[in-house]
Amino acid sequence: MIATKAKTNLSAATVPSQRFWEIDMLRGVAIVMMVIFHLLWDFWAFQIVPNLVLYAGFWKYFQRTTAISFLLLVGVSLTVSYRRSVQKNGKRGSQGLWKKFLWRGVRIFAVGMGFTLFGMLSGFGYVHIGILHLIGLAIILSYPLLEYRWVNLALWVLFVIVGGIVRSIPMTDNWLVWLGLHRPDYYPLDYFPIFPWLGVVLLGIFLGNTFYGPEGRIILLPDLSDALLVRGLRFLGRHSLVIYVIHQPLMIAILFALGLAHMG
Repeated sequence: MIATKAKTNLSAATVPSQRFWEIDMLRGVAIVMMVIFHLLWDFWAFQIVPNLVLYAGFWKYFQRTTAISFLLLVGVSLTVSYRRSVQKNGKRGSQGLWKKFLWRGVRIFAVGMGFTLFGMLSGFGYVHIGILHLIGLAIILSYPLLEYRWVNLALWVLFVIVGGIVRSIPMTDNWLVWLGLHRPDYYPLDYFPIFPWLGVVLLGIFLGNTFYGPEGRIILLPDLSDALLVRGLRFLGRHSLVIYVIHQPLMIAILFALGLAHMG
């Protein structure tokens, strides 16, 4: 009786042409966490709370959890998008999907380069390969792997191992920062090199292929998509890139308007 009712509630939510509310909701949670961390960073940067420690203890792991959540959801979303296209158009009809993924990756990478340029011109700091750069690259580089499950899990382990190795290699320059190799005095604002962070996206692809199949979800979930809190988080999740782009300038402007932040 319970299983039958759950299946009825899930039927509309598992139609492959629709979005999965839980993915948007989790991305919305990650957005909220990101905004909280960046607001705290603004408090520290503008000396509103000068003794705030963000890169050790609780807030360090809060930031890492936020980033990992984003990257896992990138991998999950890529598998869902790929599978829907294949199911709708067939393997041959989905050959043009590569171009779609390519341009999506290029656009997100270009937005990341905008942050790189802003950091250079504003004097806030440098961002050579931040999370947007990585996501853009991941969308492009992971395309040939979207059909696979265990391969991506194995690659995640490999990326973690290689990431640990490259961190221990002493460097005298920063030419290979995109791989994770840099000088000891390298302190960027945002840093997500290919090793090990691309591996997190590959882990997300493994999870996507584990929990979502051609007909939708593999596991049953109650339909919470219309709950007020979930609806709000889903909205944030669907507009995550726009929020990522505008939230810092908006928060900084508010801090200046309130007289809490000052130049210099």
